[in-house]
Amino acid sequence: MTEHMQPLEAIQDIKKMMERSSRFISLSGLSGVSAGICALIGVWFAYQWIYKYYIRYEERGGYDALDFTKLTWNLIGLAIVIFAGAILSALYFTWRKARRNKLPIWDHTSRKLIINLCIPIVAGGIFVFGMLHYSEWRFITPVCLIFYGLALVNASKYTLSDIRYVGLIEITLGLINMWWIGYGLYFWAAGFGILHIVYGTLMWWKYDRS
Repeated sequence: MTEHMQPLEAIQDIKKMMERSSRFISLSGLSGVSAGICALIGVWFAYQWIYKYYIRYEERGGYDALDFTKLTWNLIGLAIVIFAGAILSALYFTWRKARRNKLPIWDHTSRKLIINLCIPIVAGGIFVFGMLHYSEWRFITPVCLIFYGLALVNASKYTLSDIRYVGLIEITLGLINMWWIGYGLYFWAAGFGILHIVYGTLMWWKYDRS
């Protein structure tokens, strides 16, 4: 190794140490891919249930409160299961990457990341349940996209900066969906499914492949 290369390598080592101390860099691209797959599975089930509900709606010739309540709770249960599956798979791939790189998965940086991620998500979840309480279900999908996008933008300060752009796209999709209410399930598939898979694949290629 030549002498003039040593200071450059020292600077690079210092940069890596500073990144590890200020940002959670163990987030795996496969976490995004797995979350996207979970979301698309959820969209498929939701589409089947909603389609069958509207067939029964046409057969009855009108609205049935019991049937609508059943559909609502089925969709809420599905959302909880899909969310839990996405979180668990994301944690697994992140833990695997952290172990491979010999980095801690739980430290002060990851705590800041979780806190800043959860604040908008919890607020959005309470807002959604408030809308359900008043039977205002039309804007649930855009609200989920917008609050989730805000959560990603808020958390991007403590992890890979690319997360910020994903958050901005999620917010944009949510705002567009406000004017296309009848297509909420398609926006959900695009924002939580396809976008996650595309982003996760790009992040895996950029950060994890080596």
